[in-house]
Amino acid sequence: MNLNIETSRRIELIDITSEVKEEVRISGVREGVCIISTRHTTAGIIVNENENGLREDILNMLERLVPQGAGYRHDRIDNNADSHLKAILLGSSEALPIVKGELELGTWQSIFFAEMDGPRNRAVNLTILKTE
Repeated sequence: MNLNIETSRRIELIDITSEVKEEVRISGVREGVCIISTRHTTAGIIVNENENGLREDILNMLERLVPQGAGYRHDRIDNNADSHLKAILLGSSEALPIVKGELELGTWQSIFFAEMDGPRNRAVNLTILKTE
C-alpha cells in the first residue's frame, strides 16, 4: 500500500505517524512488522520526536553537514546533489514492530517523511508483515 504525500517546501519533515497507524489498524495484523519506505533518492524516512525545535535542529544539522551549492559534481545535472547526500544520511526506510495490533513506538517517537528536494508529490510504501 502507498501513502501519497504532497510536500510544500524544498526541505521539510512531515509527520506520517497517524496515517501509518491507520494502515496497520486496517490490515488487522496483531503481531508483525511494518516496513515504511520511500523509493525517492532525495527523501528519507526517520523516527524521532515531533517537537518544533528538534525538527528545525534536524534540518539545520543536515544543512550544516551537506550544504546546498557546495560544488558537488551531480549539481551539473540536476542542481540537487545536496538532497541526494542528505537522503543517504537519513536512510530510505524504517521497520517497526506491531504488537497487539498497534505500532510499537516510544512515548515521544513519531514517523517522518523527510523531503530534501521539494516541493513534490511523493509516495511512501508500507509493507505490513504478519509474524504470528
